[in-house]
Amino acid sequence: MFKIRQLLSALFNHRLTLERNGGLGKLFCIMSEAAIDEQQTAKPLKRAHEENEDSAEKLQATKKLKAEDEKKYPKKKVVLLLAYSGKGYYGMQRNPTATQFRTIEDELVTSLVKSGCIPENHGDDMKKMSFQRCARTDKGVSAAGQAVSLKVRLMEDIIEKINEHLPPQIRVLGLKRVTQGFNSKNNCDARTYCYMLPTLAFSPKDNDIGSIAAFRLEPETLERVNRLFASYKGTHNFHNFTSQKAASDPSARRYIIEMLCGEPFINNNTQFAVITVKGQSFMLHQIRKMIGLVIAVIKGYAKEDVIERSWGQDKVDVPKAPGLGLVLEKVHFDRYNKRFGEDGLHERLEWDQEEEAVKAFKEAHIYPSIVETERDEGSMVSWMSTLHIHDFEASAKATDTKNKDQKQDNAEEGNASD
Repeated sequence: MFKIRQLLSALFNHRLTLERNGGLGKLFCIMSEAAIDEQQTAKPLKRAHEENEDSAEKLQATKKLKAEDEKKYPKKKVVLLLAYSGKGYYGMQRNPTATQFRTIEDELVTSLVKSGCIPENHGDDMKKMSFQRCARTDKGVSAAGQAVSLKVRLMEDIIEKINEHLPPQIRVLGLKRVTQGFNSKNNCDARTYCYMLPTLAFSPKDNDIGSIAAFRLEPETLERVNRLFASYKGTHNFHNFTSQKAASDPSARRYIIEMLCGEPFINNNTQFAVITVKGQSFMLHQIRKMIGLVIAVIKGYAKEDVIERSWGQDKVDVPKAPGLGLVLEKVHFDRYNKRFGEDGLHERLEWDQEEEAVKAFKEAHIYPSIVETERDEGSMVSWMSTLHIHDFEASAKATDTKNKDQKQDNAEEGNASD
C-alpha cells in the first residue's frame, strides 16, 4: 500500500513538472516572439535612419559640387548675341501669366538651365541673374542681332553647350564680357530693323494683285518710296503710330536716324525688297505703321500730306503692315564702346567676327521663312485688301478701324515693341 502511494505521488509530481515546463516553454516562446518582433521593428527604423543619412550625404555632396562649380565657373556679366526666326513664337519676352504662349525667352532660359549656365532655381526669376533683353520683338518678328545681358557661369565651350538645348531656329552666335552694371536695354544707343516685303506692296491700288510673281518695281516708284521714308528722319511725335499713347505724352517723341528701301531682288520667282530703319528706340508697332502708311500713299489710298499730319495733335488712322517681314537686324552700343571699349579691360560690343555666322543664319532660317510664309499665306496681299477700309482723311477722332486696331494692339501689348 505504501509503495502504491509513493508511485502515485511520483506520477503527480512528474505531471506538475511537465506543466511547469510547458508554461515556461510558452513564456520562452512569447519572449522569443517579442524579441523577434522588436528586431524586425528595429530594422525599418534603422533602414530609414540610414536612408536619411544617405540623403544628407547626397545633399552635402551636391552642395559641395555646387560650391566647386561656383569656384570653377564663377558668375560673370556677359552679353549674348542672339538670332532667331520668330515664326511660331509669341514674341521675345516671357509672359509668366500665359505659359501656353511659347516665347523666344522661354526657349533661351530653358537652355541656360539645362546647360548649367545658370542655377535651376533661378530659371523662374531671371532678375536674380540680372537678365535684360535689348529689344522686345512682337509675335512673329525675327532677329539677327538681338542682345541680352545676364550673369552666367563662364564654363568652357559655353556657346556650344547653350545651343545644344536650343531649337535650330534659335541660336546664340556670340558672347562678350561686360561691366557689372551693364544693361543691354539702357546701354543701347540705337536699333536697326529690316523689313522684307514683296514689291507688289508698292503697286497701284488698281493693280491685279493676283500677279504677284509678275510684278516688277519701277525705279521711279522706288525713288518716291525713299523720298517718303526720308521724311521720317529726325524727331517727330509718333503717337499715331502706336497704341494708348496721347499726343501730349513726351515718350511719343522718337528720333529716326535713317530709313531706306534697298534695290529689289528676285527670290523664288517673286521680287522682294528690304527696308532698313535705324532709330534710338521704337514703340509698339511703330515701324510696321510707318511702313504701312507709306504703302497706303504709294498705292493711292492716301495723300502724301498724311505723314506730316500724323505727327500733329489729332488722331490719324494709320494702317499696320504685317509683322512677318520685320527683323531686328542690329543693336548699337556706341557710348558704351567709347567709355569702356578702349580702356584695355573690356571688349567693344561689336560683332564683326560674327558677321558671317549672322548672314548664314538669316539665309538659312529667316529669309526662307519669310518667303515661304508669304507664298503660302499671302499675308501682305491679304493686308493690302483691307487698306480701302481706312479713312485717311479723318483726324478729329479715331475711326472704327482705328478702334479695331486699338483692340488688337491692346491684346498684343504684353509682347511689346517692334
